[in-house]
Amino acid sequence: MSLILDIADETERLSDEQLAEMEKLLQFAAKEENVADQAEVSVTIVTNEEIQKINKEYRGKDYPTDVISFALEEDGEGEVEIIGADMPTVLGDIIISADKAKEQAEEYGHSLMRELGFLTVHGFLHLLGYDHMTEEEEKEMFTKQKELLNRYGLSRSS
Repeated sequence: MSLILDIADETERLSDEQLAEMEKLLQFAAKEENVADQAEVSVTIVTNEEIQKINKEYRGKDYPTDVISFALEEDGEGEVEIIGADMPTVLGDIIISADKAKEQAEEYGHSLMRELGFLTVHGFLHLLGYDHMTEEEEKEMFTKQKELLNRYGLSRSS
């Protein structure tokens, strides 16, 4: 069971090792969550300026955020589900701010890799339908994040 991943660092700030670790983490999380084999996920690393534009355009919030996910498997209101034989599952896109990841790693006193891992898993869980709009949803999602990161080996001390 494995994901088809497209990881692009538009900032050219992350090392090949960091990008490879993010890919391994996503493959691990997909296996743990029993995601369909060959499901597709795109991850793009951007600057604060770029994620602010995206946040403003799609969420109406004019400030940089750390991660935004666009789930493609969700049917929007009035949309019709398209069913086709052998069509790959396209989970969606995860967009991460390299600037925010660095800021937050320093703020929380852990490694940049731990913060990138956290943001990657957070975005991925959104693609799987997890959310944190209510206290109950937040508890479920954040517990799942912590469990996945700990089992993978990227705990808060990493």
